Amino acid sequence: MSERPLPLACVFSVAGETLTHAEKSLFTAAQPFGFILFGRNIRDAEQVKKLTDSLRKAVGWECPIFIDQEGGRVARMKPPAWPAFSAAKYYGDKMAVCAEHSLCADMAQMADMLRAVGIDTNCAPVLDVLTEKTHQVIGDRAYSDNPKIVAQAATETCRVFLEHGVRPIIKHIPGHGRGEVDSHHDLPVVNATLEELRKTDFVPFQQAVNSPYAAGLWGMVAHIIYTAIDPVLPATLSQIVINNIVRNEIGFDGLLFSDDLDMKALEKYGTIPERANLSLQAGCDIALYCWADLGVMERLAANLPPLSAKGWTRWENSLNFRLPSA
Repeated sequence: MSERPLPLACVFSVAGETLTHAEKSLFTAAQPFGFILFGRNIRDAEQVKKLTDSLRKAVGWECPIFIDQEGGRVARMKPPAWPAFSAAKYYGDKMAVCAEHSLCADMAQMADMLRAVGIDTNCAPVLDVLTEKTHQVIGDRAYSDNPKIVAQAATETCRVFLEHGVRPIIKHIPGHGRGEVDSHHDLPVVNATLEELRKTDFVPFQQAVNSPYAAGLWGMVAHIIYTAIDPVLPATLSQIVINNIVRNEIGFDGLLFSDDLDMKALEKYGTIPERANLSLQAGCDIALYCWADLGVMERLAANLPPLSAKGWTRWENSLNFRLPSA
């Protein structure tokens, strides 16, 4: 990897099931860090494998290819072409009754399914802790209202993904469970005290950071204002949240991604390239753009820097990570 030039500090997206000539030309020139796939890009295994191969051919290297395949309602690869998996809360509920309940077999099957079509990075698991007021945009995507159960389930999922060659992205740091609105449409504001956040929301992320698999993890930050930490800016754009909380207090030193920059939670913070630059300046390593508008991606390519030196080091460290011996 050290012989390659630095990629653009952005993940791009694709409009359809195959690449257009214009997309190929842009991707070759822009050299994004990777690509994220959605339902619009997916028909069957043969088609997806051809698409992932063509994306890597366009950039000329084995770039990461991402997907949101959590299980439950967040699943881009669906029956009948692929099996359905339960939502995270199903596993959390099982663990609440029986601490020995394992999700390993299901997560191994999911990871193998992704690898078979050339997808090597999953934007999962969700480490958010449920509350009575959690918006349904999270809902059953979260394992539990018990931080210990969330931590157990998420750490086990991360281990299995890594064992099967899929990079987990833990989300949404430092916690989306207290959000009472959908960040796709509005900007959530969380008024919990720092002590309350420390007792619940931060716990699963800290457990992941202290696990034997921490060096293999990437992370995604939340589009939420935490008034006790930074009352002005959402975490994605906040140096205070990213430096003081994500990096220092929680201790996460992996590659950090923004959530999708086109979500309305960030609408008042400028154009998508402006939001992307603000997220990078705040401390995200890589900006995420999910809506495949060619004009937007051209502007991102023209306005964003390459991956930073710190981001490069985090990337290298994660690639050099080896699972501990059993």
